[in-house]
Amino acid sequence: MMLGGLGNITGLLKQAKEFQGRMQQMQEELRGRRYEAQSGGGMVQVTVDGRGEVVSIKIDPQAVSDLEMLEDLVKAAVNAGHAHAQQGVQEEMAKLTGGLNLPGLSDMLGGAGP
Repeated sequence: MMLGGLGNITGLLKQAKEFQGRMQQMQEELRGRRYEAQSGGGMVQVTVDGRGEVVSIKIDPQAVSDLEMLEDLVKAAVNAGHAHAQQGVQEEMAKLTGGLNLPGLSDMLGGAGP
């Protein structure tokens, strides 16, 4: 009876290690992913990586004439970029977990998830 239990534990540990390896690979892939968003009809363009970090911001010089509008456009573009990254992470997590929702998994992948 004990041997069967140890075999199950060994199998579970092996599966956990394989899952951890796939998660590490996914983290590396997410670092390289880019998600673009824009606001103001393209006056502000933002690129965000798969971890939700802003990689670049491009601003049309015409947007600089109205500082308050520019602030709103940057905020909107950053939020949209972050939302695109979040969606990408959720899609990758669904592939990794077979559709299971595992609480805390997005935090382990860099925090871009919900």
